[in-house]
Amino acid sequence: MKLLTPCFLGRRHAWLLAITLLTACGQQAAQNTAAIEITRETACSLDGMTLADYPGPKAQIHFATQSAPEYFCDLMEMFDIYLKPEQARKVTALYVQDMGKTSWEEPKGAWFDAKTAFYVVGSKKMGSMGPTFGSFAKEEDAKKFVSANGGKVYKFDEITPDMTALDGGALHDRHM
Repeated sequence: MKLLTPCFLGRRHAWLLAITLLTACGQQAAQNTAAIEITRETACSLDGMTLADYPGPKAQIHFATQSAPEYFCDLMEMFDIYLKPEQARKVTALYVQDMGKTSWEEPKGAWFDAKTAFYVVGSKKMGSMGPTFGSFAKEEDAKKFVSANGGKVYKFDEITPDMTALDGGALHDRHM
């Protein structure tokens, strides 16, 4: 019978420690991906605006390297961050509010997976920064919203970076 050398035991323990740490990290990321309700103090990650003070659906992105999500006062901001080619952080969850279940003027709760949403782009409804998207868990709610407020319905994967420009068109205004 061959005896294990101290060197081998050291490598074996290092390997077991690495597996244990990777497993723990994976479990922590899974635990931290539930939607977290905003409070009166919750601020937008991009501009510091207090989310509860503005109309329209809000968003949150959960990153694997952070224990708390980043919040956004409108959906265009969330998409702008998520769709940027330089966005290299691992996203563990994306949440938006279901405007079929909550008020546009004072949205509360109704968080659901952003990747399953139906988005209304180009409606007359305004968010915290002006024009924004509406988010709906059910396509029929999105279509009803379009009938009342205009716009067009898109799925998550149909939203493009051009649709999320945060400059309000100022960069393309030749009259300035």
